[in-house]
Amino acid sequence: MMSKAELARKADVSPITIARIEKGMPCRLDTQRKILLALEMDLSERNRLFSDQE
Repeated sequence: MMSKAELARKADVSPITIARIEKGMPCRLDTQRKILLALEMDLSERNRLFSDQE
């Protein structure tokens, strides 16, 4: 478990971006990839964190 700020820092995105995603707002695939890698998750696990967006 990590804080929003720590996740944002590790993923190189803003904390506002993390907050928006948590509210269910869409984000770019590149942002999703950064977050998955920051969480040390495989890219194939995308659907565990993100609804079908775009």
